[in-house]
Amino acid sequence: MNEAPTLGEFEQIVLLAILRLEGNAYGFTISAEIAERTGRRPSPGALYATLDRLEGKGFLASRTGDPTPVRGGRAKRFFEVTGAGVDAVASAQRAYQSLLNGLKLPGLSGVAYA
Repeated sequence: MNEAPTLGEFEQIVLLAILRLEGNAYGFTISAEIAERTGRRPSPGALYATLDRLEGKGFLASRTGDPTPVRGGRAKRFFEVTGAGVDAVASAQRAYQSLLNGLKLPGLSGVAYA
């Protein structure tokens, strides 16, 4: 039986950050978005390993931008979430919401899960 690829928590965070960046998602901006929104500061190694893994799963596509003198002639690698990636993160979020339904957790006042 072939199961659809699943997403871990950090993979979801990366996909959501890329979606928020709307076409301007490359390593530095993705890391900055994650730090701003979650307080987590992913190491470059962890971030790029996750980006490669998500691309391998078909959840991301990447393209290389033009080289710039500011980057010593290196080009940025831009990422975008594919339709399969959107479906995967939406499915994972629905699963989290289903698990939260009916729970009363401290610090979540004002959020109706019942």
